[in-house]
Amino acid sequence: MPKPDPDSPPRHPIPAVGVVCLRAPDEVLLIRRGKPPGAGGWSLPGGRLEWGERLHDAALRELSEETGVRAEMLGLIDVVDGRFEPDPDGRPMHHYVLVDYAVRWVAGEPQAGDDAAAACFVALADLPRLGLWDETVRIIDQAVARWPQAAGRNPTG
Repeated sequence: MPKPDPDSPPRHPIPAVGVVCLRAPDEVLLIRRGKPPGAGGWSLPGGRLEWGERLHDAALRELSEETGVRAEMLGLIDVVDGRFEPDPDGRPMHHYVLVDYAVRWVAGEPQAGDDAAAACFVALADLPRLGLWDETVRIIDQAVARWPQAAGRNPTG
């Protein structure tokens, strides 16, 4: 039986978490990815689920590891099919299933850690200029709509 190539990507979906960390007034925490997939682009903090770890615990752990920020859990936003970056033959190199959570910032100023190249709070109004993935924008919008007070918005208008 041939041994698997350690440099080839796994050929099964990988469960991962993403975190929309909201801070008043009207800010969301983003990271610049330091490694593939998506190296160099802006994204939500997050990463792979570890063996035996609960999803919401993974979300808070990844947030802390990548940004140094502490937050309280607000709740589940959505489950999203991750990006499928093709290899030279057109097959997906990565297949992530992303479980996205909303959290409210509690303490700490963002500092890039783990596999993040940068971390900072960004005004919601500035998101369009960052070239975020459409699904990331949708997830942030859903979090702000569901928990407007966490982003410093008045839910009654």
